[in-house]
Amino acid sequence: MALSREQLAQRVSQELQDGFYVNLGIGIPTLVANYIPEGMQVMLQSENGLLGMGEFPTEETIDADLINAGKQTVTAVPGASFFSSAESFAMIRGGHVDLTVLGAFEVDVEGSIASWMIPGKLIKGMGGAMDLVAGADNIIVTMMHADKHGNSKLLPKCELPLTGYGCIKRVLTDLAFLEIKDGAFHLLERAPGVSVEEIIEKTAGKLVVPEHVPEMQF
Repeated sequence: MALSREQLAQRVSQELQDGFYVNLGIGIPTLVANYIPEGMQVMLQSENGLLGMGEFPTEETIDADLINAGKQTVTAVPGASFFSSAESFAMIRGGHVDLTVLGAFEVDVEGSIASWMIPGKLIKGMGGAMDLVAGADNIIVTMMHADKHGNSKLLPKCELPLTGYGCIKRVLTDLAFLEIKDGAFHLLERAPGVSVEEIIEKTAGKLVVPEHVPEMQF
């Protein structure tokens, strides 16, 4: 069975480490804030100028002035700091983010990512993704494996305008967790109840499948 948005966030949270500074992109990545392991100290960064982002607020804790880069209301943890977006991007461009989690429209076997526009459709802008993929070495992309018509989003070569070239090493989809290396997607884990055959069928780019593919654990 394909992973839900919440399960995708839960699986990403398993990649967090104590002391990490983490940037969460718009969409599914923002949900990771709700699944930080208990007792782990992680500082979440939002490129609009917040370091120390907490869980999404309840009706009792909501503050309309406290938002993330996607204009969603958030909370701040003890020790959080607020600064200009210029300082925030200096942090990103200086390589001071330990992990970046982004959404995407397409990813290819070269590790390139297309995440900021679909030609002919209205967009808000490119956001900070281009800086994030250029300034971070440790990036996880979360996305759907295929579109609503069943067409693969894991391609031999991205067809949409690129956000970054050759910068993505790991991809978590609703069907599988994969590593990109040597011009191919390498299957590491599969979603519970999802067959290897389905993953092969929905992966357009070159896919390397080991003899045994474990199911994800939650």
